[in-house]
Amino acid sequence: MIPVSDSPRSRTIPFVNWTLILLNVLIFLFELSLSSRALDRFLFTWGAVPIRVWGALLGQADPFWLITLITSQFLHGGWAHILGNMLYLWVFGDNVEDRMGHLRYLVFYLLCGVLAGLIQTLVLFGSRVPLIGASGAIAGVLGAYLVLFPGARVTVLSPYFLFGLGFFEVPAALLLVMWFLLQFINGMAAITTASPSVGGIGWWAHIGGFVAGWLLVRLFARRRPRPAWPLDWYEW
Repeated sequence: MIPVSDSPRSRTIPFVNWTLILLNVLIFLFELSLSSRALDRFLFTWGAVPIRVWGALLGQADPFWLITLITSQFLHGGWAHILGNMLYLWVFGDNVEDRMGHLRYLVFYLLCGVLAGLIQTLVLFGSRVPLIGASGAIAGVLGAYLVLFPGARVTVLSPYFLFGLGFFEVPAALLLVMWFLLQFINGMAAITTASPSVGGIGWWAHIGGFVAGWLLVRLFARRRPRPAWPLDWYEW
C-alpha cells in the first residue's frame, strides 16, 4: 500500500518539512552529478559507517564520524529510495510538524534519525559499508503520527483482487501498525541472513526510528485543548 494523502489538515505552513524534502532532493541531484568514484568517496565520507561511528563512540576513532549520523540522513542510493522516503515524509510530516511546532519538529526528526542510525550501526557492528537514507528519521515521524492521529484516514494506492489497482481509505493506525510489523519481520530475518560486508535495507533503522518516535512524541508535541464538538477526537 502506497500512501498518497491523509485526512488531517495542517493548521500551519509546514516549512520545516518542505525544507527537509527540498534538501534531500537537492543533495540527491548533486549525487547524480558525481562520477562513480567521486560518489563512492562522497558516500563513504558522509554516510554512517558502523565501524567508524562506534569507534568514535568508544573513543577509538575521530569524533568527527559522529556527525555522519546526521549527514547520512540526507543521502540516498537511487530514485526508488528517495521517492519512497519523500512521499512518506510529504504525507505524514506536515501534521506532526503542526503539532510540535517548527523547531521542535526539526530536533525531533534529526534525533529520531540519529537513534535509528545507532540501532542499525549496532546491528551491523564492525561493518565498513556506509548507511544512508532518511528512512530512520521518517520512521520516527510515523511513530509520532500513530500516537497523534491514530483515527486519521489515509488514502493509499493498493492492488486488489488479482490485477486491479485503486485508491482506498484506511485508518492510519492500521496502516502504520502493518508497516511496523513488516519492518520487524524483515528485520528479524535480516539478522540471520544479511552479511555486514554488503549493503541492503536498514530494517533496524526503521524499527529503531519508529519506536523512538513513538516514545518521544509526548516530549515534543504541544497539547491542544479539546474543542466543544469532538472534531479532532483522534488527537490526544
